[in-house]
Amino acid sequence: MSERPELRVAMVGHAFMGAAHSQAWRSAHRFFDLPLTPRMAVVCGRDPERTRQAADRLGWDEAVTDWREVVERDDVDLVDICTPGDTHRDIAVAALAAGKHVMCEKPLANSVPEAEEMAAAAAASDRLAFCGYSYRRTPALALARQLVAEGRLGEIRHVRAQYLQDWLSDADAPLTWRLDRERAGSGALGDIGAHVVDLAQWITGQSIAGVSAVLTTFVDSRPLGGDLVGLGGRAQAGSPRGPVTVDDAAAFTARFDGGAMGVFEATRFALGRKNAVRLEVNGSDGSLAFDFEDNDVLHVLDAGVEGARQGFTRVLVTEPDHPYAGSWWPPGHGLGYEHGFTHQVVDVVRALAEGRQAAPTFADALQVQRVLDAVERSAADQSRMTPVG
Repeated sequence: MSERPELRVAMVGHAFMGAAHSQAWRSAHRFFDLPLTPRMAVVCGRDPERTRQAADRLGWDEAVTDWREVVERDDVDLVDICTPGDTHRDIAVAALAAGKHVMCEKPLANSVPEAEEMAAAAAASDRLAFCGYSYRRTPALALARQLVAEGRLGEIRHVRAQYLQDWLSDADAPLTWRLDRERAGSGALGDIGAHVVDLAQWITGQSIAGVSAVLTTFVDSRPLGGDLVGLGGRAQAGSPRGPVTVDDAAAFTARFDGGAMGVFEATRFALGRKNAVRLEVNGSDGSLAFDFEDNDVLHVLDAGVEGARQGFTRVLVTEPDHPYAGSWWPPGHGLGYEHGFTHQVVDVVRALAEGRQAAPTFADALQVQRVLDAVERSAADQSRMTPVG
């Protein structure tokens, strides 16, 4: 059998997201029958020694420190952007102009104007431009979307969405780039709230048309502890502190263009919640509920079952005919966080081979950015909050 043609990949950034993406590029073609074989050609970072170590550890052929060199290289077909949000626009626009396909981590940018520039560059290009909202590739959530699209829930009335973490609940957790508005754009809102905004719109097939919001910062300064590869940790006692310039928590109600009502929450202060991506959708004919801390399970209610027999059915989404699951393990052998990134690579590679875009596109991600912007504008306009009493 002849070898499959290669897809030569460059990745910019090699920390938390870079490790997750590297795992995906290494494993996708070993479990899925792909028309192209990814080759991990080059990884790019700021520090030469750390980048070389990352290349060795994560499986990249080469390490460099200049992303501008990467996007111009003839031996690169796709640029995978895993850097903080303040660099997304420059790298993505330059890569598209150089004729490269682009995969960019979420949220797409730090502002609507930046996201609009990226979406315009993608629209003017014949290259694939993809934004990495990886939870779309969780089998249980992909099944949820199928059920809604098939009309199994009827008219969608309620959406309840939360993303709850606790890694910042310690007031002495170090100050990292995720707490700097210039680099991150926003805090819990953009870092994790963007995920549930995307999921709610994707699963229901409806767009958010209006919001009413509140943003809160609980801890306004933190010890200067440097960037963390992971999440959490504690700075050395007595370390000087710097200002937190983003939100710690976000909450908002939403009106969908299809008539549904939504309630959203994102926080990194929910003590005891490690990665609770929660979604519940209620329709006229049924409901579904999901929590990523039990990520292989989708709870489904059929309103056609009446009386004492009505209730949520626990569906273990590991069967061969469930989305993505058939390429992995026998039924009942669950998947984890990293598999969503692998499924993301699978969908991108197949789309490239077929000459089509893969969702979410930059245009899809721009719409999420506009929701985030509306939340911030609503929260800033305190006059819209009606006093009690």
